[in-house]
Amino acid sequence: MAHADKAPSNPVAGFFKIEGTAIALVFVLLVILFMLTAPRAFLGYRVYMSFMATVPPPMIIALGLTLVVVAGEMDLSFPSVVAFASYVFCQLYQSYDLTWLALVAALVTGTVMGFINGLVVTKLGIPSLIATLGMLFLWGGLVTVVSNGASLAIPDIEGRLIHTVFAGRIGVIPVQFLWALAVAVVVWLILNRHRFGESLLFIGDNLKVAKVVGIAIDREKIKLFTLMGLLSALAGVFLTLETTTYFSQAGMGYLLTVVAAVFIGGTSIFGGAGKVVGTVFGALIVAIIEAGLVASGVAGFWTRFYIGLVFIVSVTMNAAIEDPDKVPLLRQLRSRARN
Repeated sequence: MAHADKAPSNPVAGFFKIEGTAIALVFVLLVILFMLTAPRAFLGYRVYMSFMATVPPPMIIALGLTLVVVAGEMDLSFPSVVAFASYVFCQLYQSYDLTWLALVAALVTGTVMGFINGLVVTKLGIPSLIATLGMLFLWGGLVTVVSNGASLAIPDIEGRLIHTVFAGRIGVIPVQFLWALAVAVVVWLILNRHRFGESLLFIGDNLKVAKVVGIAIDREKIKLFTLMGLLSALAGVFLTLETTTYFSQAGMGYLLTVVAAVFIGGTSIFGGAGKVVGTVFGALIVAIIEAGLVASGVAGFWTRFYIGLVFIVSVTMNAAIEDPDKVPLLRQLRSRARN
């Protein structure tokens, strides 16, 4: 695991070595493209405010998932954690008129679910991809049973202090977007400036080395999945406050887009390296593609096609910048150039 790279040989290479630069460039190019194809929408501010209002929940989840992937793990249970936290919040508000206590209860619920996920992964020895896939169905089935499959609506929460604080507007800017950026700063500090983040990097880079240097692997992984549960629950509450509704499939729409945001952002699928700034732009890219295609008059079913295309291009760009030898085509071209 390398925390510092050698100084680049030229300013351009140095520029692209700055975290998130490549993916930020992709985002800017997409904005310019949509300005050209849908000028009526993208030359105004409303479309940007619209996707800034919808992107915070998946961005917050993606930030948590970035840490999970850095440690060489995966968590696919978050859609059900989002739904469960949303249900707890809505039910406590609707039945008992609780607001701040409902928020605390929802966050505690998600935290406990994440803790249990961590125990399943570490103590049962099940690979996290399989374990959390199972927990996705387990938690999802449980919340459906508890809620009887019914949806809940709490439109009267608008105007309450908690709604203003977490789903209001500062001018035209959605407050949730600012909260999401604050979470991004905290996650960046955890990964790059905290001992916990350093432990995750060691674990993801080389498990044997992590054990040799004295890292408590199971403890750190349990903490990791617990944090993931907390952030997923926070996203669930944010989603509920923005839409003022709960439904049992509330988080399922985020499953593919969150995973895409993490890897579009440049976090290594093999673990040991992560880009929090890249994840932020990855989430923005997924959101702007969805908004841009609609505004450009492209049929909605093309959305996933273009997200997949950007996914491949972004991952390739990041690999080429980090280490061109990881891309066989570039390796062959460099070999031919030398010959």
